[in-house]
Amino acid sequence: MLFDIPVWKLILDTYIIWIIVFFVAKFLVKNKRVFNIALTGLFVALLWTLADRFDLPVSGPVLDVVMPLLPLAVIIIMAPDIRRALEMYWKKDVRKDTFVMGNERTKENIIDATVELSSKKTGALITIEKHNTLDQYSERAIQMNADVSKEVLVNIFTPLSPLHDGAVIIRGDRILCAGAYFILSDNQNFDKTMGSRHRAGLGISEVSDSMTIIVSEETGVISIAIEGIMLRINDKDKLAEYLNMFMK
Repeated sequence: MLFDIPVWKLILDTYIIWIIVFFVAKFLVKNKRVFNIALTGLFVALLWTLADRFDLPVSGPVLDVVMPLLPLAVIIIMAPDIRRALEMYWKKDVRKDTFVMGNERTKENIIDATVELSSKKTGALITIEKHNTLDQYSERAIQMNADVSKEVLVNIFTPLSPLHDGAVIIRGDRILCAGAYFILSDNQNFDKTMGSRHRAGLGISEVSDSMTIIVSEETGVISIAIEGIMLRINDKDKLAEYLNMFMK
């Protein structure tokens, strides 16, 4: 039967299977939590096979009930990771319009706003877009399309304001939106003392080429997240140095 199939179909079929296996393996290796879930599923399946093979009177019926529910349970548990994998593929989306970074005035306003927010220990999340579009996040946020200014940024993150609990996305010299929410990073090496604001900043840096400035609400410490790395900034000059390198 196999020899009756045209050679080109066998080659195409093998190639497709190889691609599926490659991406599934890559996904499992890069995500330890998913890898552990997959191992648990395989272990339960092995127990079910043994119970069925030896016709065990107690574990057999129990596993007969569990096995049909196992795929659904795995999908529910892995939903955030599946969504995150899709975000990784979106990373390649590039803006179609002319690429322009912010000017010197925009940089100065971002720096001044960050320093003031830090001095007041006001939590903030400022994401600066580069080549990869962040439209999928801005579309679900509050559209602003306002000039970047220190006053606007500080007011957005003022505690109890409607927009303070989320991220600002900056495109060029404009504040694209406020109140944007990102998928949190699940980096196991991440400092466990950091909160969701830092994890959100790190998460968006893992799926885009943006840079995010994070101000800690508890300590006022300024950090930046870029290319999946979190860096703590000691002073205003250091922040200016990183912004100049990123926005050149």
